[in-house]
Amino acid sequence: SLGLNTNSAAVIIGAMLISPLMGPIIGMGLGIGINDFMLFKRAAKNYLVATLFSVVTAALYFAITPIDEAQSELLARTSPTIYDVGIALCGGLAGIVALSSRSQRMGNVIPGVAIATALMPPLCTAGYGIANGSIAFFMGASYLFFINSVFIALASFIMVRYLKFPLVKFSDPVKQKKVHRIITIFTIILILPSIYSAVTVIKENKFNQAAKRFVTENKTIGNSYIYDYKISHHGRKSS
Repeated sequence: SLGLNTNSAAVIIGAMLISPLMGPIIGMGLGIGINDFMLFKRAAKNYLVATLFSVVTAALYFAITPIDEAQSELLARTSPTIYDVGIALCGGLAGIVALSSRSQRMGNVIPGVAIATALMPPLCTAGYGIANGSIAFFMGASYLFFINSVFIALASFIMVRYLKFPLVKFSDPVKQKKVHRIITIFTIILILPSIYSAVTVIKENKFNQAAKRFVTENKTIGNSYIYDYKISHHGRKSS
């Protein structure tokens, strides 16, 4: 929260490294993958407690801090896209492979995964949204956090099944298919808003580039000179 508030990338990266959330998320994926539902329940409980504690403390901090302006690091956590899904999925795959490897060199992977799939900054941004009454900040940051959590756990589940970890308990094939179907449907539903967000971002970037190109090529219009300009995506007009 301090890092986001002061726009300090170094402090934010440090918070990513000490985040208590990566273990429970991978634990949930592992628990489902090996049919150990006691492990899944413990991991889910730790995940929920850490999440709630993080949001509450962030909201309290942003409620009392005199710096209430949304900095660029805060804004960066409010518009998740399909690219964030890819990052979380690849990060989760790397994380579970590193944890299940005997090679000491794989120890460097975990900090990288923690930084790439940021979990704490979105939670703190959600706390900022609560403290400032901003639904857009809260919903956008919560969605990013949820994407990262689900796809890290999903990657862990996939890799555990692919590596054929020993099952704690053999489940009914019919019930197993039902669980897989639920996971697939839930994953697709979760991805859809991120695809829409990515398309919107791409369109806005193209519009920005076109507007900047137009201004560069038409600095002088008649007896007038464009000294400064602002681009608005509402109505697709530049002023």
